[in-house]
Amino acid sequence: MQMATTFLLTSIKCCEDSLGLARPKYENGSASFPEKNLVLDRGGAGGGLLLKPPPRPRRIVLVRHGQSEGNVDESVYTRVADPKIGLTAKGIGEAEESGRRIREMIEGDEEDDWKVYFYVSPYRRTLETLRNLAKAFDRCRIAGVREEPRLREQDFGNFQDREQMKIDKSLRAVYGRFFYRFPNGESAADVYDRITGFRETLRADIDIGRFQPPGEQSPNMNVVIVSHGLTLRVFLTRWYKWTVDQFEGLTNMANGDMIVMERGYGGRYSLLMHHNEKELREFGLTDEMLIDQEWQKMAKPGQVNYNSPMTGPPFFTHFDD
Repeated sequence: MQMATTFLLTSIKCCEDSLGLARPKYENGSASFPEKNLVLDRGGAGGGLLLKPPPRPRRIVLVRHGQSEGNVDESVYTRVADPKIGLTAKGIGEAEESGRRIREMIEGDEEDDWKVYFYVSPYRRTLETLRNLAKAFDRCRIAGVREEPRLREQDFGNFQDREQMKIDKSLRAVYGRFFYRFPNGESAADVYDRITGFRETLRADIDIGRFQPPGEQSPNMNVVIVSHGLTLRVFLTRWYKWTVDQFEGLTNMANGDMIVMERGYGGRYSLLMHHNEKELREFGLTDEMLIDQEWQKMAKPGQVNYNSPMTGPPFFTHFDD
């Protein structure tokens, strides 16, 4: 059950209201704007306008691409640009199976008005995963798709030298997986920075109801993000504010596998709405992370978990208790 929230509009600035929300926009000739999906009702004090945000998507589903040619033969990276590496026949099958699993999960809600909206990395293997995954959905069920370069794979540096890459990965194991930057490439910390920008875009899209078709206000939209293993682990780390140590304890997702962030009873997204504790422990979640996911199930957007063991006393050493 999603908790309804309303905001009273008072003084309005040029492009946003007093709460920092984008103010409603209207048609200008043939142009239309997603902000039109915001519902305005009279019912505030003195008959003022109440701005009711559109429903948040029911789920954010994170999908790793299917098996790629590089997953089978790392020498491919020495002669094919990373963005141009495609799926194997097995990877195509994994993508198709992933689509069927997502559809079955959504149909289990027993709602008639559900749809999916996709974000996808521009790499060939993720685009091929999307196209094969989407075979499970009729045209009427696909609300839209956006290619998003910030969801790309960690950059390991142009054409790779196989022997040098072995050395670099050994150095990374010593230096630390999060901070080690590959020569001419990125560290996971660099990926974190660009994923932070994508997260803000996604949150804005959720807040203005960009996924909602014109005139619709369905709580049964499902956002699917098709990306890469490390990128998706970084996304989760940024979304849930996990620490660097907690990130480094996560295991990679299998090809074609998915992690589901589902809307909880208060409106926030929790991994425990779909996954069980055993699955999340295998993924690398600790006791502290699981306690926080339990809180996420009941919390409302905007609330802060001041009692989280990840954000309080464990950072300090001078407390007696």
